[in-house]
Amino acid sequence: MGKYSFECLNVTVSAEGVAHVEINRPQALNAFNTQTWTEIGQCFNQFKADGDVRSVVVSASGRMFTAGLDLKEAATGPLAQGAATDGGAVDVARRGYYHRLHILTFQDAISAVEDCDKPVVVAVHGGCLGIGIDFTTACDVRICTEDAYFMVKEVDIGMAADIGTLQRLPKVVGNDSWVREVCFTARRIPAQEACSVGLVSHVLPTREDAVEKAFEIANLIASKSPVAVVSTKHLLNYSRDHSVREGLEYTAIWNSLAHNSHDMATAIVASLKKQKARFPKL
Repeated sequence: MGKYSFECLNVTVSAEGVAHVEINRPQALNAFNTQTWTEIGQCFNQFKADGDVRSVVVSASGRMFTAGLDLKEAATGPLAQGAATDGGAVDVARRGYYHRLHILTFQDAISAVEDCDKPVVVAVHGGCLGIGIDFTTACDVRICTEDAYFMVKEVDIGMAADIGTLQRLPKVVGNDSWVREVCFTARRIPAQEACSVGLVSHVLPTREDAVEKAFEIANLIASKSPVAVVSTKHLLNYSRDHSVREGLEYTAIWNSLAHNSHDMATAIVASLKKQKARFPKL
């Protein structure tokens, strides 16, 4: 067994440092059950501390990226369970306390994708519903196929999205009116519309083409200085959530340390000699 061995994910790491995570529950249309999102959190937390990983590609097996939350499990799992008092009646306060902890744990698992300092490129094919939007908006670069479609599906199951869509989608797209429309209506968003609003940056004919494009981008990222790349992702995320002034001040502090890397000299010398720079792992 390798160091990345999971039940719902197929994970490999190339010699170039590109990790490939394939969501692998095709018989359930890659619906996210507790095992799936728990493994995603574990996997990306492990990537963060693995110097052999420089960038990540995410794809899914089967005929669609994900059908969203595994509703069969949800009907009998933590979301459906209540806490009971000694008399057997549901105690709303106690149920709410543990329900909140469950949601926070779920949020942390998906946020591990964003918190992983290694850039994540996701290739979406077919449907990407509900939790799929939570997950893909936590990625750095999104690519999809011509037959892909997206749906913020939560209102159709009687709830507001609570794992990241409502927080990240407005910042990814930057069109408040459009975001509210698709979140209120749960309507289908075809690939070309997703590209036109900036949800994805490339639309490719087939799943194979999309995954190939994702690897092209991830391999290019992996060829850069890992210090420069992880610093760039970290600073982009920080600056997104803070003012310009706060972002600039934080960047000055961060780079006062990061500039001590040998990678800058290596890159400059290689550029002057018109050679390809090679950087050691992080």
